[in-house]
Amino acid sequence: MADEKSRISGDSPREAKGPLLPTSTADAATADKPSPPQPVFHPALYVVTWISLSSSVILFNKWILDSLDFRYPVILTTYHLSFATVATQLMARYTTLLDGRKSVKMTGRVYLRAIVPIGVFFSLSLICGNLTYLYLSVAFIQMIKATTPVAVLLSSWAMGIAPVNLKQLANVSAIVVGVVIASFGEIKFVWIGFLYQLGGVLFEAIRLNLVQALLSSAEYKMDPLVSLYYFAPICAAMNGVVALIWEVPRVSLGEVYNVGLVTFFLNGLCAFLLNVSVVFLIGKTSAVIMTLCGVLKDVLLVLASMAIWATPISGLQAFGYSIALGGMVYYKLGGDALKGYASEASRQWAEFGSTRPALRKVVVVSAVVLLIFLVLGGLAPTYAPEYDPSQYLSNAAGKLGVSS
Repeated sequence: MADEKSRISGDSPREAKGPLLPTSTADAATADKPSPPQPVFHPALYVVTWISLSSSVILFNKWILDSLDFRYPVILTTYHLSFATVATQLMARYTTLLDGRKSVKMTGRVYLRAIVPIGVFFSLSLICGNLTYLYLSVAFIQMIKATTPVAVLLSSWAMGIAPVNLKQLANVSAIVVGVVIASFGEIKFVWIGFLYQLGGVLFEAIRLNLVQALLSSAEYKMDPLVSLYYFAPICAAMNGVVALIWEVPRVSLGEVYNVGLVTFFLNGLCAFLLNVSVVFLIGKTSAVIMTLCGVLKDVLLVLASMAIWATPISGLQAFGYSIALGGMVYYKLGGDALKGYASEASRQWAEFGSTRPALRKVVVVSAVVLLIFLVLGGLAPTYAPEYDPSQYLSNAAGKLGVSS
């Protein structure tokens, strides 16, 4: 009977009611480790979205303030921050995108001592940045903005956040040299606009250092959208006070309707979506990709400014901006990383030369000719005297006794 029972049990194995137990430590580790979620979208989509929105906000603001002649940058900045305040409050109530704020130990004392000062410099940065659009081209503004890493470094020393490091100062010196050269090459240079932009860069650098000091504590880690949730209300209030005193008495409803309510709404939405795109972009790409995408965005903005507003760019200006961009990439990525990329590029260039030597010679000669043309073309207006042939023709006609 026992044999029959044993035989029947062997013929009819029990079905597993759950997952099998791991047979080794490695299997246990594999069983306990959940499989990583597959990304919904390719990282390139986040990068393209960020570049598009970031460029669109700058061009949109320039178009409203300059092309549509709505010359009230403080009002526009106040509107952006008010839009962001309302949108973040709604998102906090109806979505999970701002759930990160629940881990931030925000008190009234912290808000007054940390958030409010950051908000003050954020407001000053936005006001100065938008005032610049009234005087300078988008292309030249982007060139001046390349000095932001330098301002961040120097202000961090002045504020005692970081120790003085002369090696870092040497690394960013190329940025300063490049921007100075680009400034000398600027055809439509306006001092007040230049000073406004320098002020905007300085205020933004101080804000970034204050944010870094705040986020150095694990209790106040927050993503850009949560930061906007806290900063937007105080910034909107401060900008609103400045706008009430400075610009509201001068603005008319006709100027508002000339821009259009739909245009204002799309402008505010575009500025807010830029902050949302930054949140989704974080963690999707590496620091190298972010740096190169930032450089690409700046170059595209310069080209867009030339295409939309026919902004003249001298060869000297292009040469100086190239130096500034190269210095910015070197400072952000570091020499070791660039050496690795340079060695790989050198290998690819040598391989290209071995397979297509004639074409490589054409590329080298063309690059040299283009560089000479850009440099001499940018320098020529600074030393070549104005040539007016009518004066020489009239003198020659007088000597010949011919009336001109």
